[in-house]
Amino acid sequence: MDREKRDLIVSWLTVSFAFAWAGPQIFFSSRIFGDFLFNFFVVLIAVGFGFILHELAHKYVSLHYGVHAEFRAWNFGLVLAVLFAFLTNGVFTFAAPGAVYILGEVSRKQNGIISLAGPLTNIVIGLAFSAVAFLFAGSIVSEIAGYVAYINFFLAAFNLLPIPPLDGSKVINWNALVWAVFFIPLALFIFLPGFFGF
Repeated sequence: MDREKRDLIVSWLTVSFAFAWAGPQIFFSSRIFGDFLFNFFVVLIAVGFGFILHELAHKYVSLHYGVHAEFRAWNFGLVLAVLFAFLTNGVFTFAAPGAVYILGEVSRKQNGIISLAGPLTNIVIGLAFSAVAFLFAGSIVSEIAGYVAYINFFLAAFNLLPIPPLDGSKVINWNALVWAVFFIPLALFIFLPGFFGF
C-alpha cells in the first residue's frame, strides 16, 4: 500500500473515532460499548463519504490544473482530533487530520478553486443526504441520512474557516465574496443551532 492510501485510511479511521465519540445524539444519549460501535459504524460511512471525497476533490482539481497533488496525514492533527474528542467530551470535533499537498506552481485563483473543491464536495453530499432524509422522513434511514448530511456540512464549515492552513484561508485570499457565499450560511447552520429554525 502506498503512503497516500495509508494516510487516507489512518486519517479516515481517526476522524471517524472522534466523531463517533461525540456520538450521533439523534440515536443515543449514552456511550455504552454497544452504542459506540454503532456510532462508529454510522460515522465511518459518513466520514467515508465526506472526508475521503473532500480530499480527492482537492487532488483531482489540482491534476486538472496540471500539477501533481498527494494527501499526507498531519500527525499532530490526528492527535488533536482524538484529544478534542476526549477533552471536550465530544462537544467539539477537530477535523483537520491532513491535507492534499500541491507539488507545482498554481495561480492564486487556481489555488482558491482547488481549496474550494473539498468543501463544495461536502456541501453537495450534504444536500444529497438531506434529500434522502426528507424522502424517508420518520424512519431510521432518515435519521442516518440526516447525520451523514450534518457531518458533511460540518466538514465544509470547519474547513472554510479563514484560518491557515484550512481551505477557507486560501479561498478568501482568492475571492472574499465567493468565500462568504459558501461560509456564512454554513456557519449560521452549524455554529448557531436554531438559526434556520431547525
